[in-house]
Amino acid sequence: MSRKEGNMAETYKNLFEPVRIGKVEIKNRIVMAPLGIDYMTNLDGSPSERAVEYYLERARNGVGLIISGCFKVENEIEKLEEGTPLISERAIGPFGELCDALHSFGVRFFVQLTAGYGRVAVPSTLRGSPVSASAVPNYWNTNVVCRALETEEVEQIILAMGRAAELLHLAGVDGIELHGHEGYLFDQFTTSAWNKRKDKYGGSLENRLRFPIEVLREIRKRCGKAFPVQYRFGMKHYMKDCHSGALPGEKFIETGRDIEEGMRMARMLEDAGFNALHVDAGCYDSWYWPHPPMYQKHGCMIDMAAEAKKVVEIPVIAVGRLDDPEVATKVIEEKKADMVAIGRGLLADPKWPIKVQEGIKADIRPCLACYDGCFAAYRRMKPISCAVNPSAGREKQYQLSRTDTPKEIVVVGGGVAGMEAARVAAIRGHRVTLYEKEENLGGMLIAASVPDFKKELKRLLSWYELQLAKAGVKIRLGKDVSPEFLIEKNPEVVFVATGASPVIPEIKGIENTMVITGVNLLLGKRTVGFRPLIVGGGLVGCEIALWLAGQGKRVTIVEMLPELMASGSFVPHQVRLMIMDLLAANNVTLLTNAKVKEIAEDGFVVIHKDYETTKIKADTVVTAVGLKPNNELFRSLSGSFTRIFVLGDCREPNNIMNAIWDAYEVARAV
Repeated sequence: MSRKEGNMAETYKNLFEPVRIGKVEIKNRIVMAPLGIDYMTNLDGSPSERAVEYYLERARNGVGLIISGCFKVENEIEKLEEGTPLISERAIGPFGELCDALHSFGVRFFVQLTAGYGRVAVPSTLRGSPVSASAVPNYWNTNVVCRALETEEVEQIILAMGRAAELLHLAGVDGIELHGHEGYLFDQFTTSAWNKRKDKYGGSLENRLRFPIEVLREIRKRCGKAFPVQYRFGMKHYMKDCHSGALPGEKFIETGRDIEEGMRMARMLEDAGFNALHVDAGCYDSWYWPHPPMYQKHGCMIDMAAEAKKVVEIPVIAVGRLDDPEVATKVIEEKKADMVAIGRGLLADPKWPIKVQEGIKADIRPCLACYDGCFAAYRRMKPISCAVNPSAGREKQYQLSRTDTPKEIVVVGGGVAGMEAARVAAIRGHRVTLYEKEENLGGMLIAASVPDFKKELKRLLSWYELQLAKAGVKIRLGKDVSPEFLIEKNPEVVFVATGASPVIPEIKGIENTMVITGVNLLLGKRTVGFRPLIVGGGLVGCEIALWLAGQGKRVTIVEMLPELMASGSFVPHQVRLMIMDLLAANNVTLLTNAKVKEIAEDGFVVIHKDYETTKIKADTVVTAVGLKPNNELFRSLSGSFTRIFVLGDCREPNNIMNAIWDAYEVARAV
C-alpha cells in the first residue's frame, strides 16, 4: 500500500508539529500515555531491561513524548509489596541508560510520580494499614478504614517527591508528571469527598491543592525553574456516590469534582507554576472513565481537556481512546488540546505514529479496548501486554525472526487464531496456505462485530486480511478440509484452528422455533421480537442484551449463578462496571440464581428462581451459555502428522486474546 494513500499524511500533519512544555521542545504532539509497568521492574523498583525495550519500541517508531507509568517515592509511610515501581538512589541507574537511548531517537521522557495509592490500594498488597487524606473506607474492602496521614507524614512525602525528582533530573529525565487523577492519593487530598482534614491540607480548594503545589515548589527548589513539571487530574469525577459512576449523558448530582471546580483547579495549577496539564475524567468509583472500555466512544474525554484550554495558557494534553487518527488530529485542529496521549493504542501497534505519518492507517493494528491484555494481566500478576499484540511488554523476547528452514504449512480455519498463525508463520518465511470452509475470513469475529460498540472487531478483521495479503499467504475460501485431503497434501506442519460452536443447553422445548443461538442471532438468521429472553449472563449474553436493548427491546437475562459475568474468561473491572450500569440504564431485567426449566409452545418461558417457579412471556429466546470446541478434525488426524497443533477455541473456547496468543506462541516457534 502506498504511503501516499489518499494524501492522508497531509491530513494528519498537525500531529507532527513541534510543541514546548516549559523550555523543553517535543518533536510532535503524540504522547505515550502512562501505563503501569508493575511486574516489569527490578526488585529495587527500577525499570528492568524488559521495560526499557518496551519504551524503546515506541520511541523507535515516532512517539514525541513518553510518560512512564507511575512510580512511588517512598515505601515506609504507605508500605506496598516488594517490587513496586519506586524511585531510589539504587534504582536510578536504569533511568539514565533509558534516557540516553530515548534521546538518541529525539524522544523526551517524563516520569510520573505518585504520592501513593491511598484508599484505592488493595489491602492484601500492603504491609500495614491503608492510608488516605482522611479516615475513609478502602475502595476494595469498605470494612477497612484508611488511616488519615499525619501532617508530618505529608511533609515527609513532599520531601521524598523532591528528592526523587532531583535524582531523575540528574539521570537525564526531561520532566516530571504528578499523578493527581483517578482517585489516587493526590486526588484524595484535592477532593472534598475524601478530604475532611482540619489542618493546612484540608478545607478550601486552596488548602486541598496545597499538597501537590508544595511538591512542585520542592521540585523547583531542587531542580530549578527550567525543569518541567506537569499535573494530571480529572476535570470531573462522574461519581454519583462511592462505588457508583455515571454514564455518558446521564443526569446526576456530582459528589466528586465537578467541571466548575475542575476549571478553577486548572487556573490555580497554572498560577502555581505547573508547565502543562494532562486532563482526563473519573476515578475508581467511575472506573470506566479513566479506563474507558469499548462502550465509550473514541475521544470520550476530549471535552474535559477543552474545558481546561478555555482557562489556561500552558499546554493541555488530552486523553481517552485517541488511537483513531481522525479523532486525534481533530483534537489538535479544533484546539481542544495541544497534545494527544495514546496508551493502549501504542500497545496494540507501537508503530502507530509512523504509520499515521506515512498515511497508511489501514495498516494500524486496532486496539479493541477490551483490557484483556493490558489490565487483566495485573490480576494474574503478569506484566502489561496486549490482547492483539502478544509481543507488547516483551518486545525483545517475542520478536519474530526469519527461519532458516522454511516449511510447507497448512492452516485449517480462518478465524482469528487461524489468521494469526498464518500471518506469523508467513512473516517468518514459511510457505503458508490457509483453508476456510466459509466464503469469508473471520470466523466468530463476524458475529461478534455486529453490535456497534464492537466495531473495532471489524477493523481487526480488515487488518488481518491486509496483513495476510502482504505476507503472501495463500487463502482458499469455501473449502471444508477433510482428513483425507490433508493426508494426501502431506504438509510439513498443520495448524488446526477450526473454532467452536455454541453449546445448546438441555432445556425442555429447546427445539422451539422461537429459540436461536446468540451467534446466529448476530448473523441475522432470524428477526427478534419485542420481548427477547437471554439464557446466560456471561459477557456474551450481556453484550447481546445491550445490543437488543439499544434497539428498543424489552430484554430479560436469566443466569443460574448469583451474579452476571462470573463464569468463563475473567471480565476486567471497568468492563463489568460499565456493562452493569448500561444494563440498568436500558431497563434490562436481570434474573440471577435462576434457571430456565422449559420453553413452552405458547411463548412462555418457565423460570425456576429462589425455589419458586414463574412464567415469563417471551417472543425470542437467545442462548448464550458458552462454546464447545470443534476439534473433530484434529482428533481424527491423531498419529497422521508429527507436527500438528490445535489453536484457539478449537483447543479451549475463550476470548480473542487467548486465540491470538495461542497462535502467535506456536507459529513463532515452528
